[in-house]
Amino acid sequence: MLCKNFLDIASLLLLAAPSAYAARSSGCGAGQGLSSGVQVLTINGVERQYTLTVPDDYDTNNPYRLIIGMHWWGGTMTDVATGQTVEEGVWAYYGQEQLAEGTAIFVAPQGIDNNWYNEGGSDFMLVDEMISTVESALCVDTDLRFAIGFSWGGAMSFALSCRETEYPLRAITSIAGAGPYECSPGTSSIGYLGIHGISDDPDRGRTMRDLYITNNGCTGEEQPAPSAGSLTHVKTEYQCSGPPVTWITFDGGHQPAPYDGGTGDNGSETFVSGEAWAFFSQFQSNSGNSTLGRRRAY
Repeated sequence: MLCKNFLDIASLLLLAAPSAYAARSSGCGAGQGLSSGVQVLTINGVERQYTLTVPDDYDTNNPYRLIIGMHWWGGTMTDVATGQTVEEGVWAYYGQEQLAEGTAIFVAPQGIDNNWYNEGGSDFMLVDEMISTVESALCVDTDLRFAIGFSWGGAMSFALSCRETEYPLRAITSIAGAGPYECSPGTSSIGYLGIHGISDDPDRGRTMRDLYITNNGCTGEEQPAPSAGSLTHVKTEYQCSGPPVTWITFDGGHQPAPYDGGTGDNGSETFVSGEAWAFFSQFQSNSGNSTLGRRRAY
């Protein structure tokens, strides 16, 4: 009985304080080595930038999620970090900053000429160096890295997820994923949320989705897409033996923040931000030294 009670109490403690067993980056416990704002890195002799957003009440002993916001063709890191193209503040980092309520660190890298041509792998290098720098200076749960992007930013998020890298992602959200991208080697098993308008060639997003349906051991059929003029969205959640795969189609076009019952974008009413945050926040840290162990989440 004593043994059972001890295990019950210990299990509750694990649930109540997951950060104690998180995969802590080297920046944990070392003070705050970086502050919010524009940061500069040199990649292959070229000066590159990214925007960093750290919670106001940052705790150096708390491992935070790291969420990467990728801009679209012609967009900028400032567009992502402020959300000003849709609704300033509310749409920052595709609405994830507001919903995170201080539980995540955010970064938005800047593409050369506002694009992601990734010449010689330079954009991949930027992202890796950005992650390395942030995790050395701040406390990050290295099990909980995510990426989200719209259009070419969605395709770039997908490309980042395909790689073999020292800094793997746990899940991505691709909103209207489009634009040039490479997927190599494409053997990873991570969470995938795809969101696409029915009048925006959704097969581009389905191609990305289908890779993870295969890699993650998923079954199930896509729900019928909403009809034109319905101003609604439809969600399919696949049954996966590995990380989850979710697919959403909506009655609309190439847009980042659609909402039911209307046309155009609306940061306050869109379903996109809430679906993305719910998708990301279901993942928990896999690492820990507890002798009781932890359930592996995906």
